[in-house]
Amino acid sequence: MNNGNPIKASEKKIILLIALILLCGLCAFAQDGQIEQSEKKAAVSTGLEFNMNSRYNFAGGAVLGFDFNLSRALAAGLTVTYSSNFSGISVIEPATLFRWYILGGGAGLFVQADAGAYLVLEDGELIPLFMGGLRVGFRLPVGSSFFIEPYGRVGYPFVFGVGVIAGVKF
Repeated sequence: MNNGNPIKASEKKIILLIALILLCGLCAFAQDGQIEQSEKKAAVSTGLEFNMNSRYNFAGGAVLGFDFNLSRALAAGLTVTYSSNFSGISVIEPATLFRWYILGGGAGLFVQADAGAYLVLEDGELIPLFMGGLRVGFRLPVGSSFFIEPYGRVGYPFVFGVGVIAGVKF
């Protein structure tokens, strides 16, 4: 039983490992000089999400992401979402993403396909499931390197999620 502690030590280790991997990715794509946002190829982001990652109720979550522009209209990357209903069920969703910017340019309205794992942590058990989803959002540039991205998503087995992330392009 959880005894009031919503995150177990093993869950904390997993979250810390994922965060360190994503932060190390920042160094791999460092560049010198001023570059326009449309020319920047990679982005790292973090944010909050409200979703249905719980058996009987809603859950709150945190999102980490990394994406790389393949062209002006297409991007691929990784996301990790950690959700908890704060009463015994936690979910970790590591996923790959494939994104299409409808107007091109690496910003604006997008449609994204997600596929990955859905790892349910409940009563000391790990239950792995397949996760697939479709996301629609808008990447709003703020200055030359930053962006804000509200989105909504639907899929299996989480049903829905809505959130907002903020990030840096480099």
